[in-house]
Amino acid sequence: MEFLKKILDQLNIIGQCKRNGVSLWQCPQFLFVIMGVIIFATTALSYLIGARIIDDPELVALIVIVIAGVLLIISFIITRSFEKLADASRLKSEFVNIVSHQLRSPLTNIKWTFEALSASGVKIEPEKQEEYFTNVKENINRMVELIDDLLVVSKIEEDAFTVHKKEFSLDELIDDLVSRYKIFATASDINLVFIPDPGVSKLIADSSMIKLVVENLIDNAIRYTKGGGKIEVKIKKQGKEVLFSVQDQGVGIPEKEKKFIFQKFFRAENALRSRTRGSGLGLYVCKSIVEASGGKIWFKSIENKGTTIFFTIPI
Repeated sequence: MEFLKKILDQLNIIGQCKRNGVSLWQCPQFLFVIMGVIIFATTALSYLIGARIIDDPELVALIVIVIAGVLLIISFIITRSFEKLADASRLKSEFVNIVSHQLRSPLTNIKWTFEALSASGVKIEPEKQEEYFTNVKENINRMVELIDDLLVVSKIEEDAFTVHKKEFSLDELIDDLVSRYKIFATASDINLVFIPDPGVSKLIADSSMIKLVVENLIDNAIRYTKGGGKIEVKIKKQGKEVLFSVQDQGVGIPEKEKKFIFQKFFRAENALRSRTRGSGLGLYVCKSIVEASGGKIWFKSIENKGTTIFFTIPI
């Protein structure tokens, strides 16, 4: 059933064009159909002309096959070029929308805070001042997180992303992260637990990169789990790999959007509806780090039930 849905989605040319944000005559899928019609017509015309001029039917067939092959290669190159342009156009629009929104909100909050603090004739109690400064700090942290993610993405795109492997304690790294995030989890009435594997103690990998992946996954799990629940962070030895999993009881991922979940700047509709902040870069960064470390990443999700993100790292 899912395979049939994918085929129907690919055949929906107008829908594909709208998603890429381009007109019909700039849409790769539509151009591919047009090129197919042109190739068919040219091939048929070549055969008719060749059959009249050349007596040898095998030579006619060979000429027609060569012409069709050349046209097919040219159409593939043209279609791929337009596909890249359409992707670039869509990503540019998404980048501008997300970054402007993600920066505008914290900057506006900071502006209002400082206007309140500097307003003449207004006396603010010390406790209230501390609350204001905490708000400023949180908004600055949001902007720093976004810029850090953009820097990592920039390195990935420029092939300047490197992994520095060394031995470290996996239990200590994850236990420290879980302890740090428990404050935010408890504030949202979420029970955050870490289930270690006694058979896994040391790992040879880039500890800073693994830390970034686990941070992103725990942060996502907390943000997308609304109204209480439980989040389980697990590690388990599987042969020559360590299997990580972060399971939440959050909003889940809609079926039709699962294929986009690791793309840059993508955010599911239900996440946008719940007004959960995010840049749409976290899972893209996680995927890039895991694959650069020699592992795999995947997920299982049911909308309104929760999501489990899995990834492996070689021991």
